[in-house]
Amino acid sequence: MFRTALRNVFAHKARLLMTVLAVMLGVAFVSGTLVFTNTISEAYQKSSAKGFDQVDVAVEPETQEDKGDTVGKTAELTQSLLDESARVPGAASAIGVVNGFTAIADKDGKLIGGGFQSQGGNYWGTKDARYPLVSGQVPSGAGEVLIDSKTAKRAGYEVGDTVRLSVDGPVLDPKITGIFTTDDGNVAAGGSLALFDTATAQRLFGKTGTYDQIDVRAKAGVSQAALKAELDKALPKDTVETTTGQELADSQAEMISSSMSGLKQGLLVFAGIALFVGTFIIANTFTMLVAQRTKELALLRAVGASRRQVTRSVLIEAFVVGVVAAVTGLAAGIGIGAGLRSLMGSLGATVPDGPLIITPGTVGAALAVGVLVTMLAAWLPGRRAAKIPPVAAMSSLYAAATTKSLVLRNTLGALFSGAGIAVVLAATTMSGSDGQAPMGLGAVLLIIGVFILTPLLSRPLIAAAAPVLRVFGVSGKLARQNSVRNPRRTAATASALMIGLTLITGMTVMAGSLQKSIDKMAASAIKADYVVSMANGNELSPDVEKKLGRIDDVTATSPLRNAPSRIDGETEYLTGVTGSTIGELTDLKIDSGAFKVGGTQVVVDDKTATSHGWKAGSGFTVSYEDGKKQKLTVTGVYEGNEMIQGIILDNATLSPHQSDPADMQVMVKTSDGTSGATKDQLEKALGSNPAIKVQDKKDLSDEIAQMFTLMLNMLYGLLAMAVLVAVLGVINTLAMSVFERSQEIGMLRAIGLDRRGIKRMVRLESLVICLFGGVLGIGLGVFFGWAAGELLGSSLATYELVLPWARMAVFLLLAATVGVLAALWPARRAGRLNMLAAIKSE
Repeated sequence: MFRTALRNVFAHKARLLMTVLAVMLGVAFVSGTLVFTNTISEAYQKSSAKGFDQVDVAVEPETQEDKGDTVGKTAELTQSLLDESARVPGAASAIGVVNGFTAIADKDGKLIGGGFQSQGGNYWGTKDARYPLVSGQVPSGAGEVLIDSKTAKRAGYEVGDTVRLSVDGPVLDPKITGIFTTDDGNVAAGGSLALFDTATAQRLFGKTGTYDQIDVRAKAGVSQAALKAELDKALPKDTVETTTGQELADSQAEMISSSMSGLKQGLLVFAGIALFVGTFIIANTFTMLVAQRTKELALLRAVGASRRQVTRSVLIEAFVVGVVAAVTGLAAGIGIGAGLRSLMGSLGATVPDGPLIITPGTVGAALAVGVLVTMLAAWLPGRRAAKIPPVAAMSSLYAAATTKSLVLRNTLGALFSGAGIAVVLAATTMSGSDGQAPMGLGAVLLIIGVFILTPLLSRPLIAAAAPVLRVFGVSGKLARQNSVRNPRRTAATASALMIGLTLITGMTVMAGSLQKSIDKMAASAIKADYVVSMANGNELSPDVEKKLGRIDDVTATSPLRNAPSRIDGETEYLTGVTGSTIGELTDLKIDSGAFKVGGTQVVVDDKTATSHGWKAGSGFTVSYEDGKKQKLTVTGVYEGNEMIQGIILDNATLSPHQSDPADMQVMVKTSDGTSGATKDQLEKALGSNPAIKVQDKKDLSDEIAQMFTLMLNMLYGLLAMAVLVAVLGVINTLAMSVFERSQEIGMLRAIGLDRRGIKRMVRLESLVICLFGGVLGIGLGVFFGWAAGELLGSSLATYELVLPWARMAVFLLLAATVGVLAALWPARRAGRLNMLAAIKSE
């Protein structure tokens, strides 16, 4: 039986080609994901580990927990702690580390590094081992700075050039006195690093006389653990915590691995979808092969082969196909992993140097996935083959499904679909995360149910296309009849495409609806003409609001300032605003009371009011971060949203209790409203700072749209693999169907249907099957998009369903295009069949 199975594989290698390709693509996706993420993770881990070479023990400030009415504070690392750390037995030296956000602009005024990885720090003394100088000299005073060599190379900066910097808003123009090299992971990943002398760095980052960290080097022969023990004895335990350099490196490596794990899991989900779609092709292929070889299998049964041996022979064929697909998929995946790394570099993302990582786990996963998926998908066709009685098989090409089996299938499909719909509808009544798991379970049940019912659904839906197909005459009529001749085959072929389009449509509906709701929220909550913020989301200096307020055309400004507090034993964040102008800049819906902010009068959002049992006129005591308490009065309760929520009070009341006031954003109202000239005026007043964004409502909307478009394009790209596998399935089914119906096609040619008519028949059959899958996929996608939106609507008041009719039409057109393209080769093959040879074939 083993030799028989191998001969069958070689005899039908052309018909198994599409199956191999489908499995190969899925395996390539899996192995490529593993190679890419392992390679990137390893490169970043090694790069970050180098950054701790100069640290034997790090001393960091301890952060106290919020307790009672006291807001937890972060201890300060003072000069006395630094001196004490340096005197500890076993310590060779100790340096104070200061760091913070520092944006660097290139010579065209554009931000280098995207902002999120733009860092600043201090250069310690006259020679800092962390940052070897390549050229120039150490900085001295506020007008001098060092920049890393990679940033200097990218921007074309040299020693002596003036560079534009920004720490928290205001523009700085220091001179570059030197260029240094570094193993800092952020720089290796494409970020930038600027270094000031220690006093300047402390002043710029708001840490005068204090440090973020103290790095202690051990004397020769002293281990990191021994030095840590000495530091723990000497330093106050309630103020600082100590960590060895190796522990820091391990923690950083674990953090990198964790972040890569999320990316890996996300990519593997889409690889799993492609493989799941591939199972339809495998099952379809082996079902058709078994049907075409019924007489051969019957003969084997007649000469003594048992049912188990027949099933085993089919599984052996699947095993060989799986091994071939897995090996070629692994090779392709290694190429994909290397290609993705190169692609990141070409797109501007800097990746640390390192070898391509191919672990035994990657090889094992690729082989296991390829073989197991293929054999599992082929098991049911093999089991069916073994159940056909030899005598019945000798007298027919294949055994049609019995009425009992069809009734059982339809009943099972109806139960799964009904249960899925019920669970999804129940999930829409839940709130937030509580409904996510039921929603996922319901979606899986419904997809399984629809798949089981697809043969039943195929007849009425394909029959609906009959009026259109009549236009194509005999070819159209035959195409419709061929599409429903074997409903199970049609169902399996259409379902592969249905799954991809379900996911694509559902995500498109959700993204469009979310974008619309956020646009609506911004339009309804904000009356300000412009919102000013840092490009990376960091805090703004209060000087920004002052500069904006001095512009003649600006009629009102208000910063949004956040601060922690303790109320009734719980931590609540306060939002500070300018009480006299906030009413001109926002348009919040008031549920009760009045919108009055000033002195001890505050307004609170509905959720906070409900949680504390407050209403208009209620009073409460707040404990600020400096430990002082104050009695505040609620003047109104407003309807909160994702943009503005919480307790709003006047900055004049809040700021005296903050050690370092800073603004998250500044809202601006101008006399002329929004215009290009007004926006330019605001930007120039801020020094044309590339690290600051000046946005009107349209800019905010465009930014949101760009984010959703990028997300959707990434998802479309990832799901394209599943659609490609579905295309292979259509090609495979049609090609094997043409082979199976060779005699019939020959008879059609003999009675007058020309080659063009034969080709048209195959193309229309493909078109009908793909449109059937497209309609089911889009319908399910809309339902899931609606259901997910209802779940989100419980926490997003402005949510409303938006059906992207234009995109859904494009998806349907895509399904039709898939049908036309997939039929090219099978139609050409059918048209070229020799009439007499086809009639004589069995």
